[in-house]
Amino acid sequence: MTHLGKQFYDHTVQREYVALVWGDVEEDKGTIDEFVGRHEKNRLQYTVFPERDQGKRAITHYEVIERMYYVTLVKCRLETGRTHQIRVHMKYLGHPLFSDARYGGDKIRKGTVYTKYKQFVANTFKLLPRQALHARLIGFEHPTTGEEILLESELPEDFQACLDKWRGYIDN
Repeated sequence: MTHLGKQFYDHTVQREYVALVWGDVEEDKGTIDEFVGRHEKNRLQYTVFPERDQGKRAITHYEVIERMYYVTLVKCRLETGRTHQIRVHMKYLGHPLFSDARYGGDKIRKGTVYTKYKQFVANTFKLLPRQALHARLIGFEHPTTGEEILLESELPEDFQACLDKWRGYIDN
């Protein structure tokens, strides 16, 4: 356990997530290097402190996987591991996670005002009633053998169903 803990401390553990975020992320890839800490007024949330006077340094590398006009599927690789790091960093970029009630992603952030679109988004929220974030991969060195362990996980059904719904909407 100590060996694994040291790997997390030394930032040598590979952690990769997939997230569906609101809007069209401008850059194909990038790095968010900002200090993250508990929100001063809402203690259930965390926030970015751009002045770097509070919180702890948090680094997230992101890369666009697929653009769907109103939402973007991104891959996020963590260099640090702060509480709610991806959720906070993506909100900071102006792209909160889809269906994330705590950070404002549970409201229509991009798209039209037409009733059909609003109904479509409401239906996708029902398909995925949680934030659109999935831990896709974790990699570390086995503490006794030294072997590189890489564990991968497929997207859950609810996440996949939400993506399929968005793809169908965009195709039509």
